Amino acid sequence: MLKVNEHYLKLQASYLFSDIAKRVASFQARNPEKDVIKLGIGDVTNPLPPACMNAFRAAVEEMATTAGFRGYGPEQGYDFLREAIARHDFQARGAAIEADEIFVSDGAKCDTGNIQELFAVEARVAIPDPVYPVYLDTNVMAGRTGEYRDGRYEGIVYLDSTSDNTYVPELPTDPVDLIYLCFPNNPTGSTITREQLKLWVDFARDSKALILFDAAYESFIRDPSLPHSIYEIEGAREVAIEFRSFSKSAGFTGTRCAYTVVPKECRAFDSRGNRQAIHPLWNRRHCTKFNGVSYPVQRAAEAVYSPEGAAQCRALVDGYLANARIIGTAMSELGYSFVGGDNAPYIWIQGNRDSWEFFDLLLDKAGVVCTPGAGFGRCGQGYIRLSAFNSEANVVKAMARIKEALG
Repeated sequence: MLKVNEHYLKLQASYLFSDIAKRVASFQARNPEKDVIKLGIGDVTNPLPPACMNAFRAAVEEMATTAGFRGYGPEQGYDFLREAIARHDFQARGAAIEADEIFVSDGAKCDTGNIQELFAVEARVAIPDPVYPVYLDTNVMAGRTGEYRDGRYEGIVYLDSTSDNTYVPELPTDPVDLIYLCFPNNPTGSTITREQLKLWVDFARDSKALILFDAAYESFIRDPSLPHSIYEIEGAREVAIEFRSFSKSAGFTGTRCAYTVVPKECRAFDSRGNRQAIHPLWNRRHCTKFNGVSYPVQRAAEAVYSPEGAAQCRALVDGYLANARIIGTAMSELGYSFVGGDNAPYIWIQGNRDSWEFFDLLLDKAGVVCTPGAGFGRCGQGYIRLSAFNSEANVVKAMARIKEALG
């Protein structure tokens, strides 16, 4: 008799964004004449930058020739992209990351979900609350938690992120092995200072823990005092893995390209307490379970680092940040407190009511889709997240509708 992995049965109902999609589809079926503006899921709306599109087309044309055709590429990514990433994203900021420490993939979501396979099932995991659901759900699937009770899974060390700590969690008092951090944060839009991040790096070094640092939104940072990478912090190479993506910075949500950085010094330990390098373990997992990102997509990603591509990507991000300011101004005028939107594309709004109730109110009365904060964890109850990923015209229209509905 074949048995299922019963850890999957612990998962709650369905994935947050699937629930949202079902509610929106139901609303549109009941109200086919109503125009819905989506400021919920973090999907971009602007097209690929011209520099990336031109590189994409040229690479496809190469593939149509005998001389330029490429079959299976290196699972870790082509050298031209890995070298560009290392040079522009890290070395230019004083972070000593080499090209062969970068693993190109089809998404940061995949990598943050898959990385936990490298670690023992009994690893003690610390996860912020509220948090991007993938971190938690993949550890539930792996069997690192007990049952779900009172809005939380047994066996997880939750790191509360609230207005009291400006949405940057305190160091855990319980012993932990694996720590998830995300800055600029999804969903709250909060950021972390160098001094705060140094505390986490020192904690991980002292406790022989590892930090999984999701920096998918670093391109939205405009405050020069804030770190873009955890590797800007002394000692991080030994205790941190970083995840990045071209999805939000260059519009690659549909094109799929991201990367994970695993420094050669990065370590964990075996059952006898012997130090084990993580780099070869991730390389083996990557080669075994992944066949690489296509050549045209990697050429398109390389174009992000050209002078034209860099300017075009920055303009895209600046446009989304301008949308965030429009949202923040409107919600402030309505009397709502919020965080985010200045160095991140998300605005985390204290709704003073149940999150799903607020979601339904905005959908029914304004035709605007948000994301209920409760879907990100117990500390998200009473909040909603609005995303800046839409056109300026739609954001202005959405805010006018919300003002009418709530005013």
